[in-house]
Amino acid sequence: MKRILVTGGAGFIGSNYINHILKERDDYFIVNLDKLTYAGNLENLKESENNPNYCFVKGDITNSELVEYLFKKYEIKYVINFAAESHVDRSILGSEIFYRTNVIGTNVLLETARRHEVQKFLQISTDEVYGSLGDEGLFTELTNLSPNSPYSSSKAGADMMALAFYHTYGMPVSVTRCSNNYGPFQFPEKLIPLMIINALNNKNLPVYGDGMNVRDWIYVIDHNKAVDLVFEKGKSGEVYNIGANNEMPNIDIIKLILQILGKPETLIHYVKDRPGHDRRYAIDASKIENELGWKPSFNFETAIDYTIKWYLENQKWWERIISGDYQKYYSIQYSAK
Repeated sequence: MKRILVTGGAGFIGSNYINHILKERDDYFIVNLDKLTYAGNLENLKESENNPNYCFVKGDITNSELVEYLFKKYEIKYVINFAAESHVDRSILGSEIFYRTNVIGTNVLLETARRHEVQKFLQISTDEVYGSLGDEGLFTELTNLSPNSPYSSSKAGADMMALAFYHTYGMPVSVTRCSNNYGPFQFPEKLIPLMIINALNNKNLPVYGDGMNVRDWIYVIDHNKAVDLVFEKGKSGEVYNIGANNEMPNIDIIKLILQILGKPETLIHYVKDRPGHDRRYAIDASKIENELGWKPSFNFETAIDYTIKWYLENQKWWERIISGDYQKYYSIQYSAK
């Protein structure tokens, strides 16, 4: 039995990973450590919460005493660090929490993992650490880091620190850098769920600048499968880019969502561009494909249909988030535990 500390497991990507992997593996015991900030929602994990190979702990990865306690209590030998403050807009409004969680928190995890001689530490990162591309080219694992927002700079710092623990201490650390995710349980501040929900409510769809900022999109389940492959087979000290070769301008995605929902393009509302807005991201995922045999299973057209259908069928979930009531789930679910 692999005893794994998964941090940030109540967030969008982390919760999808836990739900996915507990259905696939019966040899994983997962301890989910999550602070339950605004984007952490235990409702995302209803299908996993009664699994005997799963337990949840509310707490902060910057709390070194708690992290040490969990390593000892659960005999943790593996770490997958999803925990992060992750929204660029929020990092522009206030950066301190991003550096505290993403840098200091990662350091706490690394130091504790080093003391307990973990067998694998997987740092989950983002393609945003590479900065902005021109009209051509792709990010490779050898692309220089050039982050342009407080968020991406905090993730770049965490990545470099994680790799430094490999080079300095020989810790078995791997790093994944993924393109933009979409799918079920994504917090409504992110582009795709925000546009879906606003369109359903016949509200304006805010579009930064000219809407031609390009992102490389990947369905969250494909990301989860890649993460598990790197966890099982990835080499220590290596970085693996994860992308599905789905470059699209933001405005094209927004128009597609409106088309699928039968809503008018008059809902589109162009707003002032955000500071330091990277123009284009695009991932070269050939390393993980060639070395580990990973390939995405979902094409964008199919997966965006799945995603829109999920938000249509789970209106109560996102209505609770919009109202703030989703945070009551923890106190209700765990009040007697």
